[in-house]
Amino acid sequence: MSVEQPVTGVERFFGENDIIVSKTDLSGRLTYANKIFLDISGYKEKEVLGQPHNIIRHPYMPRSIFKLLWDHIENGKEIFAYVNNRCKNGDHYWVYAHVTPSWNKEGKVSGFHSNRRVPDPNILKQHVIPLYEKIRSAEKSVANRKDGLKAGMQVIESLLAENGVAYDEFIATLGQQRRRGYR
Repeated sequence: MSVEQPVTGVERFFGENDIIVSKTDLSGRLTYANKIFLDISGYKEKEVLGQPHNIIRHPYMPRSIFKLLWDHIENGKEIFAYVNNRCKNGDHYWVYAHVTPSWNKEGKVSGFHSNRRVPDPNILKQHVIPLYEKIRSAEKSVANRKDGLKAGMQVIESLLAENGVAYDEFIATLGQQRRRGYR
């Protein structure tokens, strides 16, 4: 969307047992959104179907996280990620997302499927938000968006190399980091 969307700073929450579900085509356009998705985002189904999934992208999310996500799913891999989404009115909500490719009968990726649950608030505060601030700072430290994306990816790659883990293991074990010695 080319229109600048508002950001209110107000956080919304959804139920511990709720699952936000959406599906997209190969270009990331929404083909399905469940009631929980619609309720928390503030959109009506007719407003989101056919729209890019990034209609709910919060501007404070690091671009590098989305690059990592797309690199995984376009290569037929699943990925888990913490994501801050923006509601229609500018409020926001955090999710722990599991994004997977959808496969057609010929075994080719035909779209993408995302299930999102309530994230652990302690993991968000202690690990995710500080990490995302560091990545965003790196992304903004250079003159252009392309170099900013590279700088953000370098932060992620350095963190993973320091800890000797792949991204998936790092994300899956965030709550256990002190025990495992992650930085």
